[in-house]
Amino acid sequence: MTEQPRRGHVRWYLVFWLFILSAVSFLDRVNISVAGSSIASEYHLSQIQLGWVFSSFLWGYALFQTFGGWLADRLGPRRVLTAGVVWWGIFTALTAAVSPVMAGAVFLFVLVRFLLGAGEAIIFPASNQFISCWIPTQERGIANGVIFAGVGAGAGSAPAIVTYIMVHYGWRSSFWLSALIGLLVGLVWFLAARDTPETHPRVRPPELLFIQTGRGAGRAATPASNARLIPWGVILSSKEVWLVTLSYFCFGYVAWIFFSWFYIYLARVRGLDLKASAFYSTFPPLAMVACSLLGGVINDKLTKSRGKRAGRCGIAVFALSLAAALLVIGSQAASARLASIVLAGGAGALYLAQSSYWSVTADISGPRAGSASGFMNMGAQLGGGLTALLTPVIAQHFGWTYPFLVAATLSAFGAIAWLAVDPSQTLGRFGQSSV
Repeated sequence: MTEQPRRGHVRWYLVFWLFILSAVSFLDRVNISVAGSSIASEYHLSQIQLGWVFSSFLWGYALFQTFGGWLADRLGPRRVLTAGVVWWGIFTALTAAVSPVMAGAVFLFVLVRFLLGAGEAIIFPASNQFISCWIPTQERGIANGVIFAGVGAGAGSAPAIVTYIMVHYGWRSSFWLSALIGLLVGLVWFLAARDTPETHPRVRPPELLFIQTGRGAGRAATPASNARLIPWGVILSSKEVWLVTLSYFCFGYVAWIFFSWFYIYLARVRGLDLKASAFYSTFPPLAMVACSLLGGVINDKLTKSRGKRAGRCGIAVFALSLAAALLVIGSQAASARLASIVLAGGAGALYLAQSSYWSVTADISGPRAGSASGFMNMGAQLGGGLTALLTPVIAQHFGWTYPFLVAATLSAFGAIAWLAVDPSQTLGRFGQSSV
């Protein structure tokens, strides 16, 4: 019997580096929530003013999502992600460079965070452009699960890293270290990656054939800059794009409670000390890592056995519904430690759905995966920006149980939106027209 040639795993090596980039991007953005109390004290900020600082990142991140996706479609994920990481490094370092004695220091602080958000907007649309070109449809659930496990890894490592550096060297040093890590990872990505498997020197013919066969009918095997792209009018007329964007708005609102306020909630509301807050605030990100991976595996297995309706949509409906229930229960738990565990379960349940959003947009939009997913992710970040602003206001007027109840309600709405999504509805013929 003739021995079958080894298929190769270059695509998974690059997915691993997207996991690392995802982790670095969240380290760069979540470090400020851990350092938030020190920053508020140094800049003399109220909790509501601190909410404006948190939200300035998210508004920049949201507003440049669609543009970032368009850049990834035009220029390819290799160059766009490399340029983005350099941008993150510069503005993460500048966050620590703004002195409170400068004229207009708070405005400069907010502006720097806004521009950091604008630069980070490219990370996931560009990753999804990579997924649409490099990953066969039957592996997209787990590939997205690995990439978004980086969200939990970055957010989970931030409390321990930032707390340690804050205690020993001050909060500014944690931002400088985050910037340096990002620049090093960006260099590795630029050296390792290519925009398409056809242009990567390490991709063997069996792996290339496997990718091309599973990439989807009509998916162009050409670099992004040469692909004939679906018009924006087709994207924006898609019911599926609007439904997943609406649901992802709800997802983003819930997720950003954990990214921006959970550490402060444990310390100031639940009465945990600095070390205990740092410890328990790692629970939601760890749950996100585990559930991103688990959700990706379930997504692919159900898609293979029951079709995309069950695999992509079914898991999302279940996950968001479970998250809503756990948020209600956790917010009313009497014990701080029990509340931390149950709410972390809610964050994990939410991330069971993460692969569904990005796999569906890659499936239905092909060479416009960057643009379509960028538009969708804009919805999530608008939700996150609203969280950063509304959470302290709701808490101040009604108590800290209510921000979690609002989040639970939105999570339930997000589940309902998935019921109407048809993941088989592709956006016309891929490569139909040029923009």
